[in-house]
Amino acid sequence: MSDVNIAKRKEKCENCTKQCNKKQSDDGADSHQERVEVNGQVHEGSQLLLSACLSCDGCLSEEESLKISQQSLEQVERVLALNKKCDASKHKVLVASVCSQSLPFFAVKFGLDVTEAAHKLCGFLKSLGVQYVFDTTLAAGFSILESQKEFIQRFRRRHHDSHALPMFTSSCPGWIRYSERVLGSLVTPHICTARSPQQIMGCLVKDYFSKQQKLSPGKVYHVLVAPCFDKKLEAVREEFYNGLLEARDVDCVLTSGEIYYLMEQRKVSVEELDSVPLDHVLGEAGDAALVRHEGRGSEGFLEHVFKHAAKELFGLDVHEVTYKTLRNRDFQEVTLERDGETLLQFAAVYGFRNIQTLVHRMRKGRVPYQLVEVLSCPGGCLSGRGQAESDADGRVDKDLVHQMEEAYSSLPVRLPEVNPTLHTLYQDWLQGQDSPQAGALLHTQYRTQVHTQPPHMQW
Repeated sequence: MSDVNIAKRKEKCENCTKQCNKKQSDDGADSHQERVEVNGQVHEGSQLLLSACLSCDGCLSEEESLKISQQSLEQVERVLALNKKCDASKHKVLVASVCSQSLPFFAVKFGLDVTEAAHKLCGFLKSLGVQYVFDTTLAAGFSILESQKEFIQRFRRRHHDSHALPMFTSSCPGWIRYSERVLGSLVTPHICTARSPQQIMGCLVKDYFSKQQKLSPGKVYHVLVAPCFDKKLEAVREEFYNGLLEARDVDCVLTSGEIYYLMEQRKVSVEELDSVPLDHVLGEAGDAALVRHEGRGSEGFLEHVFKHAAKELFGLDVHEVTYKTLRNRDFQEVTLERDGETLLQFAAVYGFRNIQTLVHRMRKGRVPYQLVEVLSCPGGCLSGRGQAESDADGRVDKDLVHQMEEAYSSLPVRLPEVNPTLHTLYQDWLQGQDSPQAGALLHTQYRTQVHTQPPHMQW
């Protein structure tokens, strides 16, 4: 990321700190008038809410800032440079995994369809010295299937477990960070324990793929390309670090924008790049077509769980999910009814203004939903600040997001239930869907964290 953009992000964070002392919408969070000091200036206003981008420097501890500084282009280039200098026995095998929501960004920037853009991106990464390039759809499939299974379990114990429902999705690290540090026990017991696609991909690469290649996890340097800065913080969570092997599941997260910046920095033109098919975790030959999961541009957890629950719990086949817009496009709900009775009620809540509304209702015991898909970025993952932010003014480029949405929707949908590779991996890698191995590698726990806030941040 360029120094100019970093400076803009810091300035924007300070601006958010000053400007978000506003009354939230009528149904939003309670207003607590207090004095907030920013850069030596005192501002009167309501309690400061967490900004939509949680990975800016303004809300990081010194320890986190140090970890985040290692999530950079410079670090990846350092590993590549060492590979050229050191003895072959000390080389790192570089593996890159590209998030499904990052590929439409490159499609728009390259002026190509998503598949061809993925091939050009793969060609660029391999020209740098990356040996293997995957996309994360497979890992997202695992996360969806595990979320579906957990929802059914929670639904069935809802009458004797007060924390069973609602279940909140766990794929968004911004939401997780906010829940653990700010909301605490009000929310954390309700968060689905399924790991995010990013961290399942980390396990796939460091546990399964490295064994297939007869490599120790420490020999593999795993880079993940994501649309969101918050993914950097997720990668450095303590539970995703193996102390014995001294290796992380994901060594470095780079945003789509950082990769594109590197291409610009090296004056690489799309035309001169080779088109190289993506690699496959199972190592099979051939170029499998890129697919997506259902949903508006994220991984579609709500739609997949909704359809699965309708069939599993009530024997109903839902072919199309109909969204009802409530407050805005980023606060919608879906309902399953039979003979006038509401059987299921789910919601999609994106952006922190809407999240505050959700939390406010939860405190009052007025959340009717059994599942809520929560994402910190308004508009969902395609609108992540690591790719949707305009270079000119730091705002979300709405035209770019619209083009990315069109590109993403052009991909064919494939249900994870019918993906034969997932079934193979459940058996060969995890020894079955309900095995201790599956529980350990596909799930984690979220808990309240004690956090000392920087003096200018009042959440």
